[in-house]
Amino acid sequence: MSFTGPSLSSGGRTARRAFEFGRTYVVRPKGKHQATVVWLHGLGDNGSSWSQLLETLPLPNIKWICPTAPTQPISVFGGFPSTAWFDVGDLSEDAPDDLEGLDASAAHVANLLSTEPDDIKLGVGGFSMGAATALYSATCFTLGKYGNNNPYPAKLSAVVGLSGWLPCSKTLPQKIGEVTEAATRAASLPILLCHGKVDDVVQYKFGEKSSASLGSSGFSDVTFKSYNGLGHYTIPDEMDEVCAWLTSKLGLEGSSS
Repeated sequence: MSFTGPSLSSGGRTARRAFEFGRTYVVRPKGKHQATVVWLHGLGDNGSSWSQLLETLPLPNIKWICPTAPTQPISVFGGFPSTAWFDVGDLSEDAPDDLEGLDASAAHVANLLSTEPDDIKLGVGGFSMGAATALYSATCFTLGKYGNNNPYPAKLSAVVGLSGWLPCSKTLPQKIGEVTEAATRAASLPILLCHGKVDDVVQYKFGEKSSASLGSSGFSDVTFKSYNGLGHYTIPDEMDEVCAWLTSKLGLEGSSS
C-alpha cells in the first residue's frame, strides 16, 4: 500500500530535501463559515483544478483550501520532476515510505489550517496521492506527532480519501498502542474512503486494504464506498457521497443528522 521510493541520498547519508510548495487556491464559503477543509490533488496535478470542482458542490458552509504540491524528482518517472506530495517508487506493498516528504506535506496542511478560527471544524481530504497524504495526516493527528516525532498541532474532525491508500500502514497499530490518547482519537475521527473497482492506477485492493488497516488500528468510524466501473477519476455519484458525508459528520447547517 506504500507507493513510495527512498529519499535522495548522498555518500550513504540521507540529504535533507527542500520542499517549495506551489500556489494555494481558496474557495470561500457562500454561506455561514462552519468548516475548513484542505483538499490535496493527485500526482502531476495542481490545486486549481480541484478548486474549480469543489466550488460547484452544494456545501455553502465549507471553506476549501487547495494547495499545490512541490515539484520534485519522482522515482516512478525515472527521476523526472512532477508536482507530488512525496516521492513515489514502485507500486508495491513493500516499497518504503518517503517519510520526509509525507511529514513535510502533512506539516504544510496543518500550517494551512493553523490560522482558522477556533470555532471552525477542520478537515483534510484528497485524491490519489492527495488521499494518501490526507490519511497520513489523519494518523499524525491521532498519534499527536509526525513521523519525525515533532508535535502535530491541528485538530481534525473529518478525513476524506478518494482513490488512495494508507502510507505506513504496517506500523500503525503498534504506534497507536504506544500513545496514551491515540486510541481515543482514532475511535472518534470519521474517515470516508471511496474507490473505483476498475482503478488501473491505484488498484481497488489498496483501497480495501487501507480501510481494513484503519479498522484494525482502532479507527472505528471508517466508511468505505466502492464504485463499479469507476477508474482513476471521480464521478458525480462519488462527490454526492462526499457532500452528504461531510454535511453529516461536520454537522453543517441543512444536515438532518
